[in-house]
Amino acid sequence: MPTKKTATGEGASAPELISKRIADLGDWRGETLARMRKLIQQADPDVVEEWKWMGTPVWEHDGIICTGESYKDKVKLTFAKGAHLKDPAKLFNSSLDGNLRRAIDIAEGEEVDATAFKALVHEAIALNKTKPAKKAKAKA
Repeated sequence: MPTKKTATGEGASAPELISKRIADLGDWRGETLARMRKLIQQADPDVVEEWKWMGTPVWEHDGIICTGESYKDKVKLTFAKGAHLKDPAKLFNSSLDGNLRRAIDIAEGEEVDATAFKALVHEAIALNKTKPAKKAKAKA
């Protein structure tokens, strides 16, 4: 799986740091984050794992697909362009009022429909691939 080194200077790769976060949680949140990570990897074997913003797992393919954060009472998967994704299974249950992001909050004991989640990942990647190329800056 493609990986990038982190900017922490500690030498640990993003996948190693994400695995450490999962292990450090040591409870249902770690299990949930690990399960969702596996679904993302199954949906996109070419996904790139990043470690950004002082310790947030990020999954990318031609741009951010989603982030994975853990809180006391939930695991939150935030899709960067979720407002533009079709969600027929109604997985998005948080951050519904924003113009761009949408999130899936998973509480202890909750299960996310794996097929519907993988479809969201595929759709996010497809949307990332449609973004226009950035214009080169004019040279002075």
